[in-house]
Amino acid sequence: MTVFHKDSIPQSERVLQVLACIARHGEALSARELVEQTGLPLSTLYRQLAPLKKWGLVQEHAQTGLYEPGPLAVQLARGFDQHSWLMSAARDELAELVQKSAESVGLLAYVNGQVVCLDMQESQQALRCSFAKGRASSSVRGASAKALLAFLPPATQEALIAENFLEDVPGSEGQRDSLLYQLQTIREQRYATSENEIDLGIWGVSAPVFSGRNKLEATLSLMAPAQRIQDRKQELINMTLKAADRLSRKLQHP
Repeated sequence: MTVFHKDSIPQSERVLQVLACIARHGEALSARELVEQTGLPLSTLYRQLAPLKKWGLVQEHAQTGLYEPGPLAVQLARGFDQHSWLMSAARDELAELVQKSAESVGLLAYVNGQVVCLDMQESQQALRCSFAKGRASSSVRGASAKALLAFLPPATQEALIAENFLEDVPGSEGQRDSLLYQLQTIREQRYATSENEIDLGIWGVSAPVFSGRNKLEATLSLMAPAQRIQDRKQELINMTLKAADRLSRKLQHP
């Protein structure tokens, strides 16, 4: 999980930092855990929590005292799911790709240090993977992350790589150089593939989706058991690329 130190967050954004920590964690957090993740003094943390609780974005469990997303978060999530122009445009493309490929397909986006699964449509065939709607994952590992990372602004890309491949960690420099080479290849071919990087036995292909002026919005990712699709990889790559291109055209010319 990405931890942002207080010195890297503008004071005016610290309330959002606290909200993001609670949203990302996936389960209730204590005040002490929030202090560890945000780097904020306990008194400052309580000041940031007060308006979040007042507006229903965060709630404090009556018995445990732990902090968790509040009822207003439900309205935000529903509004995004039902009315977001990206979700509306992507829904049919995901369904069509699932139908044509008979495999599971997700829509993922980069959000402030993490890759978040915005939607996941599963096929009728069995698939056990870590991706689920609303779940966050690594920003540098797996096809989905790399397809996004390759097209992020250079400064953001460099910061993420530096954060995940620390110079004083043995072997980190070689992993960093390998990733940079992979990203260059992804930019040239407009898709990324991975196998066993996130889930053992799972192969995936991801293609970026752009809106106007080539602004990166998300990535369309197809996932399948590697053993099942050994002879179909290029076919599935082509399907995913075409679906991502169609979605990009929808976003560029609504």
